[in-house]
Amino acid sequence: MNTFKRLLGLGRPYVTRFFFSVVCMVIAGALTSSQALLVKPVLDDIFLAKNPTALKWLPIVVVMIFLVKGVCTYIQSVLMNFIGLRIVTDLRNKLYEQIQKQSLSFFAQHPTGLLMSRITNDVAYLQNSVSDVVTSMIKDSFTIFSLICVIFYTDWKLALIAMIIFPLTIYPISEFGKKIRKVTTSTQVTMANLSSLLQETISGTRIVKAFGMEKYENKRFAGENERFFKLNMKAVTVKALSHPLMEFLGGVGIAAVIFYGGYNVLEGKSTPGTFFSFLTAVLMLYEPIKRLTQVNNTINQGIASAERVFSIIDLAPDIKNKPGALELSPVNKGINIENVTFCYEKLPVLKKIQLSVKAGEVIAFVGMSGGGKTSLVNLIPRFYDVSEGRILIDGHDIRDVSLQSLRRQIAIVTQQTILFNDTVRNNIAYGSFEKSEDDIIQAAKAANAHEFIMKMPKGYDTNIGELGTKISGGEKQRLCIARAILKNAPILILDEATSSLDTEAELEVQEALDNLMKGRTTLVIAHRLSTVRNADRIIVLVNGEIVEQGNHEMLMQKQGEYFRLYNLQFKDEGNDEKNNQLAKDMG
Repeated sequence: MNTFKRLLGLGRPYVTRFFFSVVCMVIAGALTSSQALLVKPVLDDIFLAKNPTALKWLPIVVVMIFLVKGVCTYIQSVLMNFIGLRIVTDLRNKLYEQIQKQSLSFFAQHPTGLLMSRITNDVAYLQNSVSDVVTSMIKDSFTIFSLICVIFYTDWKLALIAMIIFPLTIYPISEFGKKIRKVTTSTQVTMANLSSLLQETISGTRIVKAFGMEKYENKRFAGENERFFKLNMKAVTVKALSHPLMEFLGGVGIAAVIFYGGYNVLEGKSTPGTFFSFLTAVLMLYEPIKRLTQVNNTINQGIASAERVFSIIDLAPDIKNKPGALELSPVNKGINIENVTFCYEKLPVLKKIQLSVKAGEVIAFVGMSGGGKTSLVNLIPRFYDVSEGRILIDGHDIRDVSLQSLRRQIAIVTQQTILFNDTVRNNIAYGSFEKSEDDIIQAAKAANAHEFIMKMPKGYDTNIGELGTKISGGEKQRLCIARAILKNAPILILDEATSSLDTEAELEVQEALDNLMKGRTTLVIAHRLSTVRNADRIIVLVNGEIVEQGNHEMLMQKQGEYFRLYNLQFKDEGNDEKNNQLAKDMG
């Protein structure tokens, strides 16, 4: 119950609303039990004694009871649902904020669909656990207490007979709760898998269709969906069994009451009004008790969801600010990478990297895939932390400066263009919303993007669709470059920024990149070695180690790894050129 208590603790800011809601619930519960008491005067005074005074005031009392009860029920329902929805909204915000704090390694270990399921499905389960459960626990518990008081007041001997049945319900309620929690946990895991599968296949639909894997993906989804169906049926079975069992046990109790109570009326030891008042109170007990059995199931569902949500909220981010972290000023000296080793899941990716980069210098990183190029540049904005050694910017260890001030100094353009389902303007201004319209247009012009933007239906107000699906690859990349230009950061990271483009688009993007690189400390990762020939220095990485460094001419003269990579790449390009020329000659 610690998890449930923690969940309820989220309602502390709304304690005033909760207090008024409880008052209304207590009044409504008391008025519910008073209805049973009215049965005695209705039968004994009106129908048996034929008292005209009772006929005048009893209907008015009944109307007032139901009116006040209705008003209280309405108020407590609105207040408790407000608290429940508010807690769920706050929790969803808190969960999302915590996810945003995590490092890239967290996202590598947690699929997107799973995280989406935590924020949507798991949190949605909690609303019932907060509003409905608390309402039922307070209102129904007080109603049950009031009704028990009524039946003991009416006939305590008969009440003892009726109460024998209640202890028999405790064990099945407990067992049902355990099964519900276990099934709910499995159901939520399966739902997360379904969400993850959906996210992968929908975002990768081109690959699915290109490789003709629709039937395979249909089979995968159907299998997971069938598992979800079976788990839901288990939960339905357990819940469905609890209701008839409670009804049967209740029926046994009512049968005993009718037999003993009827016997007393026949013997003249009790009046019909007393008996029916008692029987009404016993019958009214059934509904709140049934709701409390459902509460146990709902609590267990909520606990299973809350444990999954809190497991993310309690996860401390790998990358965070040190207490008293410094504010990093604009870079004017450079970057020093000192004896850096980086391990991913205990496997060394970078080994003893030693490198100094002067402010304004253009450094290119080349090498075969898996050599550690991207891992090295990802350490500079602290997407990951070094395993050993340190990285200095202007003499400050980047772990000693605030993340916000560090990342303010860095702009990134990658092969994977990340754009949002928003307008062109907002995509360019992302991270720099304080910039003026003129600044945005100037950035677009510098990125060779202004011309194609103005041809769009609404210009800068055109929505580009999810991940920029409404524009071409070259246009996407130029918007990303415009975004980086607008940020105006002193350090620039280009990670395969042109590798996925055709020749014409690459020329346009390269011109935009040249504008972006002016006056900035630039770190370039490229597989196309032709794009890095003009770099101040080229760093060759093999298996996480620097094996060569120098400019293009120096490395070609050395005839080492760079020379081998260059000739290997341009040999293939040379063959392509010869084939193209031959095709032209053949007409």
